Amino acid sequence: MVLRDLIGDVLRTLWAHKLRTFLTMFGIAWGIVSIVLMVAAGEGLREGQQIQARNLGKDVMIVFHGRTSLHAGGQRAGRAVHWVDDDLIPLAAETPDCEYAIPELEQDTVRTHSNFNSAALLVTGSMPPFGYIRSLDVGDGRFYNWDDQREARRVAFLGTDAAKQLFPHGGSAVGETISLNDVPYEVIGVMAKKKQDSSYDGWDVNKIFVPFSAMRRDFPDKPPGTPYTFDQLLVTPKSVGQHEECKYEVRRVLGRQHGFDPHDKEACPIWDTVQEAKAFETMTSGMKYFLGAVGMVTLVLGGLGVMNVMLVAVRERTREIGVRKALGARGGEILRQFFFEALLIAFLSGGIGLGIAYGICAAVNMLPMPDFFAGLLPTWKTGLLACFLLGMIAVFSALYPARRAASIDPIEALRYEAGG
Repeated sequence: MVLRDLIGDVLRTLWAHKLRTFLTMFGIAWGIVSIVLMVAAGEGLREGQQIQARNLGKDVMIVFHGRTSLHAGGQRAGRAVHWVDDDLIPLAAETPDCEYAIPELEQDTVRTHSNFNSAALLVTGSMPPFGYIRSLDVGDGRFYNWDDQREARRVAFLGTDAAKQLFPHGGSAVGETISLNDVPYEVIGVMAKKKQDSSYDGWDVNKIFVPFSAMRRDFPDKPPGTPYTFDQLLVTPKSVGQHEECKYEVRRVLGRQHGFDPHDKEACPIWDTVQEAKAFETMTSGMKYFLGAVGMVTLVLGGLGVMNVMLVAVRERTREIGVRKALGARGGEILRQFFFEALLIAFLSGGIGLGIAYGICAAVNMLPMPDFFAGLLPTWKTGLLACFLLGMIAVFSALYPARRAASIDPIEALRYEAGG
């Protein structure tokens, strides 16, 4: 039997048993849809978490000041430690695995008003890399630069909600003047809209950002701080792989500067967003693999359904097989027909399942997504995995029924009565 005749015979057989074929194909298609959607959901959760982590900052570590819990250098435990301006030069020189180590000074008691409204907003001062580190994208105007820092210019960059509150008229705030404790500051930029679900001091959309030098002069650290202390350090490693070395270098330098043991985590507590992101990624990856395994089980069950249906087909067509063998058909031809029939069902239904799954993903991704979820994100690896599993299951589900059909004795087959 040539391939064209084989294909024609298979298609006629499938059409003659439409309900059986449909139910079989549905089982396979559902398994493919399950694998793609479940893995895509896990990938969307992982990507959503990464986006949220980037909104807080780019691989940032927040270094807070604390109290010593270990004796060091003859000094007692329980001593308060505060970071000072003199820490910045040795940090820049002796932390080769760190890209940035910049200060942040904050005040939540600054009286803020414009010509249109007043507001209670957090004012924070830092160095120009702060905008990059904390993902403060510019929506209008610009972020403060090194010239602003060197000259201690009274310029301000506003969060989106802060700008709306101070300038409710809806026009551009850039070029306007705001008063911070009656000190005039020129607005040079407004932040782009930003989603944020975690913070160590409040939402960035409700803040005012000024150069560190201007902050230090106009709004120094509040007691028990001094005019030379600040609230926390923002540290970023040169790469994610260097973040542990960077963290140790920071603790070593600060320990030497302030006389505490570098291993004393209470004296130098660090919120390590890099480590948290890795832990969350491990969790979401495990969830993705679990969901994929559930889909795989569904696909295997669909394959067993194909095998079962094909065995029923062999039983129903026993007399037909006997007649064909009596007319000279060889066992190999019978095997090829049933094997090809099962493969056609499996791959056709698999292709339909992939199309449906990717279509569902595209439709869902057109909807607004909640935080921490980037949508259904199928990857090419998911498609290849589904196709590979489909091929394996199709071969195994087709092989046994086909061999069963090919091994039927023609004399016994001709005696066979359907339902007997």
